[in-house]
Amino acid sequence: MKHSAAEILREYGPFPGADRVNGVTFDGQHVWFASGDKLSALDPASGKVQRSIDVASHAGTAFDGKHLFQIAEDRIQKIDPKTGRVLSTIPAPGGGGDSGLAWAEGTLWVGQHRGRKIHQIDPETGAILRTIESNRVVTGVTWIDGELWHGTWEGDESDVRRVDPRTGQVLEKLDMPLGVGVSGLESDGGDRFFCGGGTSGKVRAVRRPTRDAAAGGGSQTPAGATRK
Repeated sequence: MKHSAAEILREYGPFPGADRVNGVTFDGQHVWFASGDKLSALDPASGKVQRSIDVASHAGTAFDGKHLFQIAEDRIQKIDPKTGRVLSTIPAPGGGGDSGLAWAEGTLWVGQHRGRKIHQIDPETGAILRTIESNRVVTGVTWIDGELWHGTWEGDESDVRRVDPRTGQVLEKLDMPLGVGVSGLESDGGDRFFCGGGTSGKVRAVRRPTRDAAAGGGSQTPAGATRK
């Protein structure tokens, strides 16, 4: 297993009216972050919030190229980002114990916080397609270039880790500084992860290891998981 310190490239926030940051996702232009009662679109270049949607947003967030998906208590909402309207809801697999959310290969991937699991689910019905076990609390979840990564946060210790999607084996870890937590996780499709900072109210950009450094996991992965 490869093990290194996370390189924080930039911090955003805290933001007015957002006491915490839960899930994060990236639509190719904006970083959307969930803060409990609204979703906000952050311009990662300027660091400014461009707009917000009033919607329950208690945990993970994802983007499928057209719609936002947002965990609200024990449900996952499908949202039109243009109008802010909730188009449909499905049950979340953890029944309220859900955390991270990602989109890949036409399906949603949902972290189950203290259950230490990641579920792949049908985005139309919520049916569980498969489950990956983790040995740590799962916070954010993301796919990038066929790699499955998830955040952990226990006490003052937090990291971002790459795992084998077949076995859950940890292949690589990026340790966050002591006391800096990861509540949500998303790749920008390139060399950055965006990490929700929980009660700090911040979003952090963390350098993703180069492809050579991250290669060699041998994971069988979704072909369409390279970009949200």
